[in-house]
Amino acid sequence: MSLRDERKQQSRQALLDAALDLSTSGRSFSSISLREVAREVGLVPTAFYRHFQDMEELGKELVDQVALYLKAVLHQLAQGLAQPEIKAENSIDSFFNAIDQNPKQWMFMIAERWGGSEMVRRSIAREIDCLNIDFADELKKLEIVQNFEEHNDLKMLSSIIINLCFTWAMSWINLARQYEGMELELQKLVLKKQTVNQVYLILRGIMHWKTSIHEAS
Repeated sequence: MSLRDERKQQSRQALLDAALDLSTSGRSFSSISLREVAREVGLVPTAFYRHFQDMEELGKELVDQVALYLKAVLHQLAQGLAQPEIKAENSIDSFFNAIDQNPKQWMFMIAERWGGSEMVRRSIAREIDCLNIDFADELKKLEIVQNFEEHNDLKMLSSIIINLCFTWAMSWINLARQYEGMELELQKLVLKKQTVNQVYLILRGIMHWKTSIHEAS
């Protein structure tokens, strides 16, 4: 990559980062203008068009980037489920650490999933469908789900866990808004314990799941 191409890529990423910052500062993506995003990174509005046709194209790429990050986090979570007795608590610790490192990605996906921009909502819905498929494939490799006879059951389990991840993430982020100091640390420990218990409850259900019983009910 030439120096010129590298700088262009840096400017493109800066615009994406600026849009993420603005849309997680108490506003929705649909309320952010092209001019604001360009100004945030020190570009004139006309320079924006060297990278994106419009805010809609930027929004789609931002969703793609965030979804790629979430896929990596979910992959690590699936690895923890492979040996639940040993790794469940460590896996949850890693999950919350990932949220601490990149809270804006979670905030963006959660808020904009039901937000004001129809284009972003459609893009997120598409990416969540892809995450469900990918995570179901990850789960399929685990010994604990070998009693799952139907792939749709795996997709259902995948959807449950992914939706729980969004709930856990938002609960974790909100703690810092409600508490501070030792009280914050105490509340984090409480949430971690609750989350681990939920994971164990899910795992117990997985081990006793029978498709034929489900179909007969």
